[in-house]
Amino acid sequence: MLLSIREVGMAKKNSAPALQDQEQLEEVLKRVKRAEGQIAGVVRMLEESRSCEEVVHQMAAVGKAINTAAITLIAASLQECILDKKSNNPEQRERLQKLFLSLA
Repeated sequence: MLLSIREVGMAKKNSAPALQDQEQLEEVLKRVKRAEGQIAGVVRMLEESRSCEEVVHQMAAVGKAINTAAITLIAASLQECILDKKSNNPEQRERLQKLFLSLA
């Protein structure tokens, strides 16, 4: 599910930081930056007229890297939610459930 620019802006105003745990945040950032490099590789491969098979293989790696980063982010967020009983409410659980389902 893609969000419109307006929805992204509203989400930024109405939500807490992605993660409180700096170590987990750095892990997610590392994975996203790896995917960013892989995407640059895909662009380069297309510009160099590499084979379809090579490009698709690299695109699959990008997809896996992004999905792994998203799952890592959601899992860490869920852990923070469970540990912080103040924010462990039905609305929070519903938001986390929607995040998991968005990856399915």
